[in-house]
Amino acid sequence: MNLREFEELAVSRRATRHFLPDPIDIKLLEQLLDIARWAPSGYNIQPTHFFVITDKKLKDSLYPICMEQSQILEAPAIVVFAGDRRAAENNFEKAIAIDLEQKAITKEYAERLRGFVTLAFKQNPIGINWFWKALLIPIVRLFRPIPLIPAVYKRNWVDKQVMLTAMNFMLAANATKLSTVPMEGFDEGKLRKLLKIPSSFTIPVIIPIGYSATTDLKKTRLPLKDIIHFDKW
Repeated sequence: MNLREFEELAVSRRATRHFLPDPIDIKLLEQLLDIARWAPSGYNIQPTHFFVITDKKLKDSLYPICMEQSQILEAPAIVVFAGDRRAAENNFEKAIAIDLEQKAITKEYAERLRGFVTLAFKQNPIGINWFWKALLIPIVRLFRPIPLIPAVYKRNWVDKQVMLTAMNFMLAANATKLSTVPMEGFDEGKLRKLLKIPSSFTIPVIIPIGYSATTDLKKTRLPLKDIIHFDKW
């Protein structure tokens, strides 16, 4: 694929408001999710999980939780994108082991990563680690640059990782002529309870997927000149 072909793919991706009832091959859906998981992931922690809903009764239960948006009932499949706030504890060492086995990183780099991830993500049970990091950051920033620390802004960090994966998924779907719509209008607590998702997970977006029932979808964007800045504001 060249740049022009990718541009056409990205520009042609549109959120659809209505879906045909045509089913999706589950193998194709799994392939799209397999592509989605290759999105960038900070420190290779990979916090994103996918919850795929195709059961009609479950979609009926999901419908009021999603503010009665018709796409929930129309789309043959719904993918709930969730992020594990405990991914550093649950995934990091497994990812490091795979990286070392595949010679994707050196042992020296793995040790540096371990040191930073421990500092940036660790929170003890009563929050002391979180508290001193939250308190210390504004003070240290007076003397030297310092990035956002995920232990303090855990949800913000996790949601960004999940949305990178979601974008991969939507572009891949568009390449197969499937349509998607990213949805943020839902009751997260009720959704977590319905799907028995652990409380340590955030749910930034739900994406219904299927074949669009609308052929005249239009999409506009602000002109590039209104939002591009070189060097300074």
